[in-house]
Amino acid sequence: MNYTFYKYQGTGNDFVIIDNRDMRFDRTNNALVAKLCDRRFGIGADGLMLLQTKAGYDFEMVYYNSDGNESSMCGNGGRCIVAFAHKLGLIKNKARFTAIDGEHEAVIENTIVKLKMNDVKGIERNPDFYFLNTGSPHYVAFVKDVEHFNVFEEGKKIRYNARFKEKGTNVNFIEKKDNHLLVRTYERGVEGETYSCGTGVTAAAIVAAIANTFGPVESCNINTLGGNLNVRFHKKTEEEFDNIWLEGPATFVFEGSVDV
Repeated sequence: MNYTFYKYQGTGNDFVIIDNRDMRFDRTNNALVAKLCDRRFGIGADGLMLLQTKAGYDFEMVYYNSDGNESSMCGNGGRCIVAFAHKLGLIKNKARFTAIDGEHEAVIENTIVKLKMNDVKGIERNPDFYFLNTGSPHYVAFVKDVEHFNVFEEGKKIRYNARFKEKGTNVNFIEKKDNHLLVRTYERGVEGETYSCGTGVTAAAIVAAIANTFGPVESCNINTLGGNLNVRFHKKTEEEFDNIWLEGPATFVFEGSVDV
C-alpha cells in the first residue's frame, strides 16, 4: 500500500504525519509505525502522528513514539499537527482538537504555534527531583553544566529504575542560564535524547516556577538542543497550574510517499 506522508519538526523534535481521515492507515499496526520512524530503514522521526476526523472537533491527533507504540501527549507533536491541519485547509488560525489526554486549543501566529496544555496538579517534590504529568509523565532535576551532562546514560538509568521501569517516564535535566532555562530530555519510547520535548519543557517551566528560579513570573523562556520555546502559565496554587501554553515554531520539512 502507498501512503503520502508529511515530515514536520518543532525545535528539532521531528515527526511523520499522515492524513488518515479516510482511515486507510491501520492504527493498530505498531510494527509499520516503528518501521516508518526508523532513521536507517524508514523515513526517520521521533514519532508518527495520524490526523483523523472527530465529531465536534477540527480533528483528532493520534500519536506514536518511534518504537511504534501509541503514547501519551506530545507537545511539539501537537503544535506540528496544528500546522499540518492549517496546510490542509482544515483550520485558519485557530484549532480545537482532541488527543489521548483530552481537548486542546491552539493558535497560529505567523510561524509560531501556541498550544494550550492540560492543567497540572499533584506535583511530587523530592530532595533531588520533581515528578509531574503534563500530558506525559516527567522526571525533572536541576543539574550543573547541563550542556556537557551525559543525558543518555543518566536518563536511561532513571527511566529503567525500579520505580519507572514498567510504565516508563521522560527524564529532564535543567539548568538556569541568565534569563532562561536550558533543558535536555531523555524520552521514553524513543529511548534516547531528543532535540526537544514539548511536554518536557512544560514540566521544566512549572518546576522552575515552584523553585522560584526566576522569581514571581508566569512565563519561562527555554532553550533546547533544537531551538527556543516559551511556556506561559497561571500559578493557581503551589500545587496547581492552569492556562498553560506551549509556544514555538512548527516547520514543514518535506512531503513524500512510501510503499509498504
